[in-house]
Amino acid sequence: MATVRRVRRIIRKIDPWTALKVSSVVWAVLALALVLGGIIFWSVLERAGIPQNMTDFMVEITLLDEGAQPFANVEQFFRVMVFGSVVWWVTMTGATVAGAIVYNLVSDVVGGLELVVLEETLNPVAPSQVLHPPSDYAPGNGAVTPPPDQADIPTQESPRVHTS
Repeated sequence: MATVRRVRRIIRKIDPWTALKVSSVVWAVLALALVLGGIIFWSVLERAGIPQNMTDFMVEITLLDEGAQPFANVEQFFRVMVFGSVVWWVTMTGATVAGAIVYNLVSDVVGGLELVVLEETLNPVAPSQVLHPPSDYAPGNGAVTPPPDQADIPTQESPRVHTS
């Protein structure tokens, strides 16, 4: 049987060093996903012929000169994407640490963030209850019958007085 109780917790401080470590990993993973997603997206676009179709359309409406290839330098595009994701990673990590510092300053004034947590504790059956069930134990009054391997364990009964 488990009991649940409500507990009030207040977050008063976020350690900036911990925020730096955690946010650095999180934003690095997201930056890597952004680069890989961009590579996959560009590969799909190129296989579908969309960059060439866009170039042809721009030449047709005279935005570009004949023979211009604006999407030909894919390598430079990927360099810019990788550089941009590294800049984004550093910027977001710094913003997260700055946010933790600002939170610490504000929580000193207003008291922090209050959370209500439900704590669940399990109430294990004590060994004495297994060996000696309650005195109102009787198989038929809703009590659970002991397993066959524990059927011969003595229960708590009224003491027998031996008179001789």
